[in-house]
Amino acid sequence: MANQKKNMEQKLKHLEFIQNIITRMNKNSFQIKSLTITIVAALMAVYASTKEISFICISIAPTLIFWFLDSYYLQQERKFRGVYNDVAGIKNVHEVKPFEMPIQKYKGDNYCFFNVFTSKTIIWFYLSIIILLLITGIVLSLKDCCIIIKCL
Repeated sequence: MANQKKNMEQKLKHLEFIQNIITRMNKNSFQIKSLTITIVAALMAVYASTKEISFICISIAPTLIFWFLDSYYLQQERKFRGVYNDVAGIKNVHEVKPFEMPIQKYKGDNYCFFNVFTSKTIIWFYLSIIILLLITGIVLSLKDCCIIIKCL
């Protein structure tokens, strides 16, 4: 009876460790999204003061970099959720020893980087920013062309 109680305490502690990691990954993802918005807004502010369209195009690069980074954190979070589900006995896909976190065992569709990169939770955010930046850049370029043509 005491051994069973000790095993249950270890399992709960293990689940708590995993949940803390999942929470940290989720927090990192949120911070990456807010940093993306901050950098894009800063570059748009620089454009507003300089009228250099290149700043709009430059803002696409950090958006892509943060998209990849956010996808990585979401992929790690999904792997730890897989570990959590196996430790908690929800799915039992892999055997997980006490206090082990074998995320390398979690591969395939749900854990594939490309599937995470194109998941609904991420693609709408980053792709919409990139599309808006491209549209803004094109519209402002055409506006500048129209002004030049009128001057001729």
